[in-house]
Amino acid sequence: MTLDLSRRDAVRATASAGIPSALADLGALVRIPSVAWPAFDQAEVQRSADAVADLMRGTGVFERVEVARAAIPGTDELGQPAVLASRPARNGRPTVLLYAHHDVQPPGDEALWESPPFEPTVRDGRLYGRGAADDKAGVMVHVGAIRALVETLGDDLDLGIAVFIEGEEEYGSRSFAQFLVDHADVLRSDVIVVADSGNWDERTPGLTVSLRGNARFTLTVRTLAHASHSGMMGGAVPDAMLATVKLLSTLWDDDGAVAVEGLAVRDADTPPYDEETLRAESGLLDGVSPIGRDSILSRLWNKPSITITGWDATPVESASNTLAPQTRVVLSARVAPGQSAQEAFAALETHLRAHAPFGAQLEFTDVDCGDAFLVDTGGWAVEDAREAFAEGYGVDAVDVGVGGSIPFIADLVREFPGAQILVTGVEDPHARAHSPNESLHLETFGNALVSEALLLERLNRRTV
Repeated sequence: MTLDLSRRDAVRATASAGIPSALADLGALVRIPSVAWPAFDQAEVQRSADAVADLMRGTGVFERVEVARAAIPGTDELGQPAVLASRPARNGRPTVLLYAHHDVQPPGDEALWESPPFEPTVRDGRLYGRGAADDKAGVMVHVGAIRALVETLGDDLDLGIAVFIEGEEEYGSRSFAQFLVDHADVLRSDVIVVADSGNWDERTPGLTVSLRGNARFTLTVRTLAHASHSGMMGGAVPDAMLATVKLLSTLWDDDGAVAVEGLAVRDADTPPYDEETLRAESGLLDGVSPIGRDSILSRLWNKPSITITGWDATPVESASNTLAPQTRVVLSARVAPGQSAQEAFAALETHLRAHAPFGAQLEFTDVDCGDAFLVDTGGWAVEDAREAFAEGYGVDAVDVGVGGSIPFIADLVREFPGAQILVTGVEDPHARAHSPNESLHLETFGNALVSEALLLERLNRRTV
């Protein structure tokens, strides 16, 4: 016991001492605009992957480090470059797979950023920059934890470690499933740590135990064979915009709750969380009320939601007196844990076809479904994670649900059904991932790095 305690103390101290170096390396990664979307320079995604691979090589622990791509099923294309690193377990120890992603969201309107999106900037205890939180911080938590383990344990490190740093998570993980198949022998593990979620707050760790699924699709609404003059035909001819507005309004009731038959709700308790906290974390304007019913976290974690994320419409500056013959919208539905995303999409399609006004013609394209996820909290890896988080943060972890989705986890479950999956992260509720002024809370980052190092030390003492 004394030896174990002294080792944990040494790992904690080494990990803490390595935080400044990890933050410096994180800053270098943030400077690389690794947006996987085709409209952006794809050479930067490759440069980011190469930089991450160099960081993995620099730990000195891996027998294999490479940048690899996998085919996108159903196409002749390859996915974005991912980093794969591995070392085998010794002496009966388990193998852990560490996942994060090095690609980032587009910056959006750079005028809304208080500092350049790809110039890491520290203000008020936060590091600002695109990818500073989502998810290059996750990459550096893995790197920093491995560095601490290697420096502290040396030849006593018997834990098997595989690392998969994806390059297209923000662009749909199109080659993710194929990558798992291609490298199954290397990636197969006893424990998987997915560092791409969030925490309860800046100082309280969160262990994500549920994720909503996602059903996203493009809906095209047509009412006319061609555009017509709104003055001559308006009042007798339904334009596509009118039909679309009326159709979309049927998706919610007067409280803003989803009103689609067939979308499930999960029955589960949630921690206390008040409207004041929701307003602070979401930016809800004064006078604007929340939507839905029941506890706020049940709405965010356990109930479906539907959001219009895109809409083809004539810009205000170009408005003319014209009846639009067709319009397109992108709908993103979050699916309650326990319901398949395909089942949810079928319910949405049925509802929309049944409520199409004036006989409007509907077309559904670009359907993308990802299933929800529930963690089995009874495994030993979850217990190890709770203890490591309590040591690293100084407070007990909170089991959290996440309203967003990480659809590729379903691929991990399918490919590696025997693995225990831990969904962790470095984001706090004010990180603004995907938004202008994305940032990383520096204290949270340090605690996350120390906690993961302590988790790996615990796993290094287990036998399987």
